[in-house]
Amino acid sequence: MVKLYDELPYTDSGTVDYERWISDIGSYFPADEKDKIRSAVLLVHDLGNNSKTIVGQTYFEQGLKTAQVLLKLQPDIHTLLAAIVYLCVQGEKVSLEDIETQLGSKVSALVGGIVQLSSTEPTVWDNNTDTPEVVAGQSQRDNIRKMLLAIVEDVRVVLIKLSEQVVLLRETPKDAVDTAQEIATQVKNIYAPLANRLGIGQIKWELEDLSFRYLDGNHYKNIAKLLDEKRGDRESYIKRSVEIINETLQSNNIDAQVNGRAKHIYSIWRKMSRKGLEFSDIYDVRAIRILVDGISECYTVLGLIHNLWQYIPKEFDDYIATPKENGYRSLHTAVIGPEGKNLEVQIRTHQMHKEAELGVAAHWLYKEGLRHDSSYHTKLATLRQILDWQEEVDTNNEGSDNVQYAELFDDRVYVFTPRGDVVDLPKGATPIDFAYHIHSEVGHRCRGAKINGAMVSLIYNLRSGDQIEILTSKHPKPSRDWLNPHLGYVNTSRAKAKIQAWFRLQDRDKNILEGKEMLDKECKRLGMNKVDLLSAAKRFNMAKDEDVLAGLGRGDIKLGQLVSEQHTLSKDTDQIDVQAPSRYLNTSQIQILGIGNMLFSFAKCCKPLPGDPIVGYITSGRGVTIHRDDCVNMFSEDQHREDRCIQVSWGKASQTLYPVDIGIVAYDRKGLLSDISSVLAKEQVNVTQVTTSSSKDNTALLFLTLQIDNLSTLGKILTKILQVPNVIEAYRVKEG
Repeated sequence: MVKLYDELPYTDSGTVDYERWISDIGSYFPADEKDKIRSAVLLVHDLGNNSKTIVGQTYFEQGLKTAQVLLKLQPDIHTLLAAIVYLCVQGEKVSLEDIETQLGSKVSALVGGIVQLSSTEPTVWDNNTDTPEVVAGQSQRDNIRKMLLAIVEDVRVVLIKLSEQVVLLRETPKDAVDTAQEIATQVKNIYAPLANRLGIGQIKWELEDLSFRYLDGNHYKNIAKLLDEKRGDRESYIKRSVEIINETLQSNNIDAQVNGRAKHIYSIWRKMSRKGLEFSDIYDVRAIRILVDGISECYTVLGLIHNLWQYIPKEFDDYIATPKENGYRSLHTAVIGPEGKNLEVQIRTHQMHKEAELGVAAHWLYKEGLRHDSSYHTKLATLRQILDWQEEVDTNNEGSDNVQYAELFDDRVYVFTPRGDVVDLPKGATPIDFAYHIHSEVGHRCRGAKINGAMVSLIYNLRSGDQIEILTSKHPKPSRDWLNPHLGYVNTSRAKAKIQAWFRLQDRDKNILEGKEMLDKECKRLGMNKVDLLSAAKRFNMAKDEDVLAGLGRGDIKLGQLVSEQHTLSKDTDQIDVQAPSRYLNTSQIQILGIGNMLFSFAKCCKPLPGDPIVGYITSGRGVTIHRDDCVNMFSEDQHREDRCIQVSWGKASQTLYPVDIGIVAYDRKGLLSDISSVLAKEQVNVTQVTTSSSKDNTALLFLTLQIDNLSTLGKILTKILQVPNVIEAYRVKEG
């Protein structure tokens, strides 16, 4: 392969001539910055010459080569210094504190970023091992997410990373096949698409060609051979075509730079594969690029080219009027040039060419006197651009056994603080989750939130790109409702743990009172008379019932857990699924003490639900009727006989559905019943009966009969209904 880059200068003894290297690249920087380059080189020269990377290069050599690749992107001095020294920091040869002391905080921050970005990759090779560890699966996913945040926060970190990948592929020893293919696979799947998304043409083309060389050597060599065989004829043809174009442009008083365009093997192979063409049919093997000063001249030149030679239909693309997603702008056309051979012509301005070569680096330059725009809007635009990166990654991964990234970012959201800092949270995170991620005190004092300047509910699910401002109170006071999973206030384990820790620190007596208040409120809502706290204490390994209430009050025990205890205290048999209205006792659904199989049915007056305390009543000829133990019909004088009451309990949970009556109080409005029905439909709850009435004070009263499997589900449904606008109260009706 012909090398398209400069080698490092070496002394006669085979060591890097770093003084000559400093002198060569120093021409790009002022004298004082040249001195900083020397300081960085001397700092890591001895430290980095005794350890090697995964491609057998010393830390020192690879650092200089990475910096040399980076020079093509016109970096600022801090980025260049970071590229020189970061491997020694990553390999723990020098500390970040030393970097900050000797090279400054800006260099230290960049080095810290690149080291963190590389934490899941085998960039540094321990000399005591034979091969680097393979990076795949979740590690790659985590690394890509780190890169996303690094791009948004400071793209220079990723520019160093891309330059490093070029060096790794250039320098991999010929006999290190496994290492080369591992690096090439990662470059093809991740880094080349990233360079393309960032619009960095110089880096993208070389990454694609080098990875193609290792992953499909036969095709690479065949195309390279064909290019080499035709090189003389092609260069002669291009030279004649350039002369014709220059004459035409000069006669029309157009000042332009015209030259042949470098060919890239991977792009030729992709076009051959995609269109089913032979090498001889690829028109842009012969290509010319024309650079002019202004956009209007681009179109003037296009017209002149089409007047010179016949253009090829369907081979014209106007990326000036419609730029590519990565910002690339240019005019592309193909013509039948001299001797009847196909010729591709690209026309663009000098500025467009600079952007095509440098991409995002052209907009993030840190030259003297210029400040990087760290505004929220700039970062937001970058974030949205990079989130589209997964589409290209998926295309490159198609048909391979490597990690697929179609849903790479689907389980995360990337949001901004008011200052423009990026925060990475799980999908489904709420403003409260965000507040606790920032700081415990911010979470404890959270009372409201603004998204992009507008007030939102605290159960709002954050979206990538949102800018969040948390409104706080003077004193910390988390709400216990935040720990109710049905309400949806908190969805991250970090926030839940911090809320629970806060409540643990509160007064025990206060927790007991608040726990009792919470339990009473829930029992009333679910139509329950009592909860067996002593039995619950045993199951929670607590000494007494007050411990249960205290645990409930400080958030260690969830209401749903406690209520469900009524359904789990005595379940020891297998599950069944019986849909008939009557059953036989001593099954898994209902258990009876001391009696064999008997026909039973559920009382229509109180409609018991798994979890409710129940009692059996032996009827004449109808077996046993199962009532709630607080049912008024069980205690009416004309029906109740103590000798007919038997002890029964619920068996293990089954898929059986039970009728439950609920009541809803709401301010009457158009669409109220429709909204409630939508909630029930979304939760897949069947409704068997509905009655409604309205009062003079514009209040609506609704009674619904639902089919529910247990108390926990009922609690969740009532919570969802309470979130419907204008609903005042939702509760279980105790009597039918």
